[in-house]
Amino acid sequence: MIGMFALLVAFVGTVGSVVLLVAGHGLAGKRQELGDTLSWGGRVAALVGFGGLTVCVAVLAYCFLVGDYTVQYVLDNHSSNQGPLAWLFKLAGVWAGREGSLLFWAWLIGVFGAVIAARKLSQLNKLDNLACLVMQMVLVAFVSILLFSEANMPFEASEARYFTETGELTTAAKMLGMNSLLEHWAMAVHPPMLFVGYAGLTVPFAYAIAALVANDASAEWVQRSTRYALLSWLFLTAGIGLGAVWAYVVLGWGGYWGWDPVENASLLSWLMAVALIHSFTVYRQRGAFKGWSVMCACLTFAFVVVGTFISRSGLVQSVHAFEGDPVSLVLFGALIVASIVLGGALLIWRRGTFGPTEKDNFDSFASKGAMYYLGDVILLVMTLLITYMTISSALPTWLPFGGESLATGSYNIIARPIGVLFLGMMAVCPLFSWQKVSGKSFFKRARVPALCAAVLFAVLLAYFVVRLSPAYDAEVAVGGSIAEALLEQGPAFYYKGLTIVGFAVAALLLFNALFMAVRQRKSASALGGAVSHLGMAIILIGLIGSSMYVTERAGYMPYDGETDTCPQAYTVGDYRLEYTGNVIYQNDNGNYMYQVEFDVFPAEGENLLGHVTPSVELVSTTQQQKLNAGVLGTPLEDVFVVYRGMAASNNAFSLDVRVNPLINCVWLGFGVLMVGMLIGLVGRRTERKQQPILIEEAPAESEEE
Repeated sequence: MIGMFALLVAFVGTVGSVVLLVAGHGLAGKRQELGDTLSWGGRVAALVGFGGLTVCVAVLAYCFLVGDYTVQYVLDNHSSNQGPLAWLFKLAGVWAGREGSLLFWAWLIGVFGAVIAARKLSQLNKLDNLACLVMQMVLVAFVSILLFSEANMPFEASEARYFTETGELTTAAKMLGMNSLLEHWAMAVHPPMLFVGYAGLTVPFAYAIAALVANDASAEWVQRSTRYALLSWLFLTAGIGLGAVWAYVVLGWGGYWGWDPVENASLLSWLMAVALIHSFTVYRQRGAFKGWSVMCACLTFAFVVVGTFISRSGLVQSVHAFEGDPVSLVLFGALIVASIVLGGALLIWRRGTFGPTEKDNFDSFASKGAMYYLGDVILLVMTLLITYMTISSALPTWLPFGGESLATGSYNIIARPIGVLFLGMMAVCPLFSWQKVSGKSFFKRARVPALCAAVLFAVLLAYFVVRLSPAYDAEVAVGGSIAEALLEQGPAFYYKGLTIVGFAVAALLLFNALFMAVRQRKSASALGGAVSHLGMAIILIGLIGSSMYVTERAGYMPYDGETDTCPQAYTVGDYRLEYTGNVIYQNDNGNYMYQVEFDVFPAEGENLLGHVTPSVELVSTTQQQKLNAGVLGTPLEDVFVVYRGMAASNNAFSLDVRVNPLINCVWLGFGVLMVGMLIGLVGRRTERKQQPILIEEAPAESEEE
């Protein structure tokens, strides 16, 4: 009852805030004092609504932590883990299900809205008032779906059939709870990271609409939105990275990204956030891209909602998706349409202020202006393509791919060349001037980074010739489904050619970023951009190796139970696994562990490289099986071993072993990328003085990226 009452208070507060802020804006300029009073009241009402949502989240968190199962949502999503991280898994129940995650997301929007509402309450600003109004309108939609949709109400009382006469849980009730696969530290933290990013991207959208309504094309709204955009992108990146870690170590398939619809949903807003941050840079420094920046803010928010629409509407099937409900389908569909239509209509209305100007023109494609523009176009096209492919199964059959669920390879065919093209543009962008660069200036800027990049490229090319190319040829020669999947990506010359181009792009991007970081180390925002580019270069190297040149073998290792030995070793690629023993035991949670142990050697040598202990975990409460991989990490690659149990038909261990080259570059690159964003986020941001547009401008060293 406390939770439901607090939710009602939140609804009244947000609706009241919208009414008061609309009235305050309407009276501005006519009865200014009354208008300011109403706007002040609207901001206070927004804080009241946020307080109600805070109570809701606190009540739900308390119920999970103390094990109060009288709330049905708590009973359905509680964790029974007894390990050292049990408190974290219990708390993660708040956002583990549809109802709780919606509440948590609404609360985070309320957090950002409260920050704007509390901003200079004694000195009201028109732009802040309008941004607060937009935030509250979005929040009204979220609170309404929680309060008025039974399927999304997180405070429904548990059914009596789940309790005995003494108040204890029945056997059937004990079978309910969090999926054991989610009981991992990375998965516990992954969703709230994404939700912070989603909620934070509401702020640039709110300020974009506010700037249009106020007809204010100055950089003020961009200045107030930039840090929110950077913060949101930081949390989205962290969330995607943690999700990849979880997929790699928990799901037992040896990969970290499978183009699942819910994975794609998080990528959509991440890609558009990259475009948004780049457009903000041009707006802030050059006074250009005004209309596009506004529309980009609206599109970024729209794709946040598209991602939610995909995962919650039941439109597409995914192992990660929530069960769909009609209310979510209608509400999130309306939000998508409203955000784009509203932004487009207001932009047309204010085209005289936000329309293209001379500063939007560029004299050559060999210029920073062109690179920023084309980069944003590529990101938008890629986002639209991924969206279309993700929802293709729900589209009419007369449309291309309509009614079909596309495989991973289909996404790779599109994403790999587009991604390499975009990062290639990012690599050369710092070498250009804003308008047109002369060949002499370009050579002067490019020669040292290019020479350094050539050395790294030679090293990567040697690794490709010695390690990656033979692995590809061996997989194709073996045949089967893996070979078919590789050949679907195109002929060998294209596949390997794309790899070589990708390595060249990564090398140039890496050293251009390093030199840019040294040159612009006194500017925190520019340094942050350079370090972020460095992170993307490292990630690209890791993606090429660990997603395009994986060596995999799934098969059986014959086992002699009488002597507890395996007469044959298990060889995959350059590695050989030799059986050393097995053990069955019960862990602290009461789950049974069936563990097999192997020593790892070079395929043709006797030098012990390490020891792996993959296992199958049987969850005692749900009888669910969980595969715990054994991973032997080396600087250049991982040996990933999955034990799937004993095959009774031939008395053999069922194994799936993968060799993942360069995968550590993926994790390292994510870390460097987030460091770069942190530098840009906390650094002081100064505005450059506007200068006349010249054919040849100041060197790149003096320009913020």
